[in-house]
Amino acid sequence: MELFLDTANVNQIREGYELGVVGGVTTNPTIISREGREFIEVIKEITTIVDGPVMGEVISLEAEGMITEARELAALHKNMVVKIPMCLEGLKAVKVLSKEGIKTNVTLIFSATQAILAANAGAAYVSSFLGRSDDIGGDGLTVIEDIIDIFDANGIETKVVAASVRHLGHVIGCAKLGVDIVTVPYSIIGQMAKHPLTESGLKQFLEDWKKVPTK
Repeated sequence: MELFLDTANVNQIREGYELGVVGGVTTNPTIISREGREFIEVIKEITTIVDGPVMGEVISLEAEGMITEARELAALHKNMVVKIPMCLEGLKAVKVLSKEGIKTNVTLIFSATQAILAANAGAAYVSSFLGRSDDIGGDGLTVIEDIIDIFDANGIETKVVAASVRHLGHVIGCAKLGVDIVTVPYSIIGQMAKHPLTESGLKQFLEDWKKVPTK
């Protein structure tokens, strides 16, 4: 299971990539808006840091506009993946873009049927949102499990991305299900690395080392 950082903060991306655990970066209009910088400028800088997929999202609501934006994004770097919203117009755009060799990630997926449509249209990735589904009383992990089972049963090669990850339980649940990619904020990386017994053990080791005789 790969970990992608879900951020447009280049400092966090540098720190995460230096750890050797980050395989790519995902962004969206909300994340970009927090940085107070021009969209293309941010995306270009991210591609200089990360040697892996960098996902940028279109904002048009009609297929023609999505296609135009997607082509511009794809031209920025060989690792660009274009995020397309799940809707009928989005499916039209994905069909065209996939034939042109432009990789797409259909985002805002909340059901297995939406994922099936996206995969059939030619999406390289589908992003199913865990936290937002849970927020309205749904079960995001069950949706992802259904998608994985369906894709496996039908030999669908589209990669499953778990998005809107809120806590370590989501990460562990996705790993158990065999999710291809989990997108996480930088704070989750830190939480994954910590455990009180690790910290207390390290403290004890250092204290004991002081008792070792030296010349």
